[in-house]
Amino acid sequence: MADRPEPPAGPVVIAIGSGKGGVGKSTLTANLAVALARAGRKVGLVDADIYGPSQPTMLGTAGQRPQARDKQLIPIDSKFGVKMLSIGHLVEPGRAVAWRGPMAGGALVQLMEADWSGVEVLLMDLPPGTGDVQITMLQKHKPAGAVIVSTPQDIALIDARRAAQLFATGGVPVIGLVENMAGYVCPHCGEASDPFGVGGVEEEARAEGIAFLGRIPLAREIRMASDSGEPPAAADGPQAGAFAAIAQQLGAWIDARQPVAVG
Repeated sequence: MADRPEPPAGPVVIAIGSGKGGVGKSTLTANLAVALARAGRKVGLVDADIYGPSQPTMLGTAGQRPQARDKQLIPIDSKFGVKMLSIGHLVEPGRAVAWRGPMAGGALVQLMEADWSGVEVLLMDLPPGTGDVQITMLQKHKPAGAVIVSTPQDIALIDARRAAQLFATGGVPVIGLVENMAGYVCPHCGEASDPFGVGGVEEEARAEGIAFLGRIPLAREIRMASDSGEPPAAADGPQAGAFAAIAQQLGAWIDARQPVAVG
């Protein structure tokens, strides 16, 4: 019987991307990381959104500074069992990161080449769009797969399509699409509405033959929890369940290294 090949060294890198800003990509990344950790996985998170780092706030590590050993950064341990690094840990709080493309790409390399020993899954929270950071990622730290997040309306889907095309061009499989801000229940009257529409991302996934991983509602509780550094996925409730269901599918893809069933 032939020997089985050794698994690749280092963590499985999963990029979380979007075509445009404001669709909840960073919120999804933080909560997926926490949900995966709660499921027993050893998780790391790189906040590669160089110009708008938000993960220190979302995961309650704002103000902390990483140590370095032999010029290699040591990730910060969040209280949610997720190791993490962000450019927000390296610059003064509130300071604008006014860097040209090569500097932003260099920052990504520094974060990705930190000491991620012991981490099984490394989520990469990408900036919106298809710019310098994404190009550096594909050239130097090509992920095993990517998750695309979008809101349901057509204008967001146009940009999400571009993000998916970038990964396809770079030979990175798109694991699936996530629909964010899908449905809103008024906390006062209880009436449900769809200010951004609903179902557009699922239809896009079906049209492109890509798995639809699920939808996250537009909920005040998610916004408040994220602002306070307490991701909803760390608690119990309907919001936590939505993130956990997506994390379960992502975990299945990681284990099998094959596409999630389309449907």
